[in-house]
Amino acid sequence: MTHITPAHFLEKCVNVALIGCGGNGSQMLTGLARLNHALTALGHPGLQVTAFDGDTVSEANIGRQLFSPADIGQHKSVVLVHRLNAFFGLDWHARPIHAGASELVHVGASIAIVCVDSAAARAKLARTLRSTAAYVMDLGNRTSDGQVIFGASPSAPHAGGVPLRWPYDVLPELIDTSVPEDDTPSCGLAEALERQELFINQAIVTPALGILWEFFRHRQLTWCGAFVNLKTGHVRPLPVNKS
Repeated sequence: MTHITPAHFLEKCVNVALIGCGGNGSQMLTGLARLNHALTALGHPGLQVTAFDGDTVSEANIGRQLFSPADIGQHKSVVLVHRLNAFFGLDWHARPIHAGASELVHVGASIAIVCVDSAAARAKLARTLRSTAAYVMDLGNRTSDGQVIFGASPSAPHAGGVPLRWPYDVLPELIDTSVPEDDTPSCGLAEALERQELFINQAIVTPALGILWEFFRHRQLTWCGAFVNLKTGHVRPLPVNKS
């Protein structure tokens, strides 16, 4: 089964909303800058990214996320976007707020990448993204395992092949708010590493970027997600299937 990339994603600059700049989001934003650089070198108009995150950098973020001690107290989205703009000569935008419906509508992103850490936050975003973004990618993880899934809004037109399913129909547990979640902040890196392995975010982001590379570079997808387990070393792709 194959999903075909719509032509306008290949012919025009693509607006992307990255929601969350923490463990997965900081790695993902850096990867998007590399992806953009490669695509423009190949003649693609490139990506225009807006990064949302209202949180500031804490000591516990250093090492596991892409921040340094000098960044402590500053907004995560601002630190990352300013750094990448300077490094790659970009004009991407940082929004040091938690993305809401009006902000996402204003950005008008064709692709939204969700890197939040709670089902409640996902559920709230999903209601808006269902009608504002053509494609949604969701990244999530636990201590040593996690997943990425790339899907399309039910109302989004598709170019041909098999349409991608809405991510939260494929994995409804991602927005299941009935399960209690531990959202207690960590006070230091050692405590944070008791909750998440050091390289789990990098392990989730790598297949996520691989999907986007296939989508843009090779203009089609035969897989649209992956389940990763660092304890066992297993990576299981999620193939494109009919609904």
